[in-house]
Amino acid sequence: MIFRQLYEPLSSTYTYLIGDEHTGNAVLIDPVIATMDRDLAELRRLGLTLAYTVDTHIHADHITAALELKRATGSAIAAPAHDRLPCADVGLEDGTPFQVGGITLQPLHTPGHTAGHYAYLWDDRVFTGDALLIDGCGRTDFQGGDADALYKSVREKLFSLPGETLVYPGHDYKERFVSSIEQEKKRNPRLGSDVSLEQFKSIMAKLALPYPKFMDYAVPGNKLCGVCPPNLPENLSNYCRQMSESPQG
Repeated sequence: MIFRQLYEPLSSTYTYLIGDEHTGNAVLIDPVIATMDRDLAELRRLGLTLAYTVDTHIHADHITAALELKRATGSAIAAPAHDRLPCADVGLEDGTPFQVGGITLQPLHTPGHTAGHYAYLWDDRVFTGDALLIDGCGRTDFQGGDADALYKSVREKLFSLPGETLVYPGHDYKERFVSSIEQEKKRNPRLGSDVSLEQFKSIMAKLALPYPKFMDYAVPGNKLCGVCPPNLPENLSNYCRQMSESPQG
């Protein structure tokens, strides 16, 4: 199998490319519209055909490239069934394996950051989206976020995976790339070790994070599988620069 971890610096988002060298099919997890050309170039370089894009959740900090990649390559869109997106070709369900050639993802419903958030287990690694970050987790104060639910998702579902399972998060803001379930269980300051539910809820309540500056544009656009708004302010234009500059667009 072929695996690449790709980074989008504006929103500090990781996109993951998984390719099956036998069939030539590939999957992109959490592609970002601003780096679509990079992803297409990487697919061409590796001699792969994009079969599916897969998102972990409806993002609030970037626009997914799912729809534009479908237009450019004919790829299909897979997304959590919980969100009932009419633009998705496949709705992913917890407990139902998602197979693309020799690639098999195990969808894990991990609500808490958003109500419809999913992680995806692939062989010895899990793509945790915003549910579990390296030494952290996603916020729980919008989009159906729920600290109780996130604590349960991580402690009961993700932390039940084998300790050597590699953790590939949806974001990192300190130039870190990968962790492990055992590492997060031991040292994650929000969810690891002996942190109780009440302690976790207190930690999340005290974060006092600012309102996401791109959220009012990203969420509606991502409910359409990746549509950049026509009224995007100039100070946010880099989030959709791809669409103004790319010949794909």
